[in-house]
Amino acid sequence: MIDQLISAVSAMIIAAISTLGYGGVFLMMAIESACVPLPSEVTMPFAGYLAATGRFELNGVAIAGAAGCLSGSYVAYWIGASGGRRFLERHGRWVLIAPHDLAIADRFFARWGSPAVFVARLLPVVRTFIAFPAGVARMRLAPFTLYTLAGSYIWCLGLAYAGMKLGQNWDALAPWFHRFDSVIAIAAAVAGGVLLYNRIRSVTAAARA
Repeated sequence: MIDQLISAVSAMIIAAISTLGYGGVFLMMAIESACVPLPSEVTMPFAGYLAATGRFELNGVAIAGAAGCLSGSYVAYWIGASGGRRFLERHGRWVLIAPHDLAIADRFFARWGSPAVFVARLLPVVRTFIAFPAGVARMRLAPFTLYTLAGSYIWCLGLAYAGMKLGQNWDALAPWFHRFDSVIAIAAAVAGGVLLYNRIRSVTAAARA
């Protein structure tokens, strides 16, 4: 079931980008930054791959992704600033958010202050939730916007560039991939399954506590 869920999420991301273009990139990254763990590690490399085919422009993809991150972050910031912690602690499990996730982001923000918003945008997992404690702390909106955009742009550009390079070298890499496609597919499914299983278990355990 877990591998089916992973496949379904990946298929949804790819379909959204294929159908909506830059708007799909914007939407997927906005959802992730609104504290919903929708993997940018799928969104941006696929967008970069399409840049290699000529459908997108690399910088346009990075800008769309960063703008989406900022929009979603405003939502998470507003929830934090308006006292939405209790709501997420009670109902976050429905989008696979555990209190532990928020606690990690809280500690990260408490330790590093406002620059944490920039640094966190370059880190998996933490980047998804960092806007929430920034909102709780009522961080000033101007630096929040600046740090979020800068960090998100770098993250999106890096992932999209990797996807573009893969696309540009696909003809050379395809035979190698085809030799090990079963192994790669199994490894990806196992890795994704373990990550998702741990998240589901963490959320479930928190709900029972």
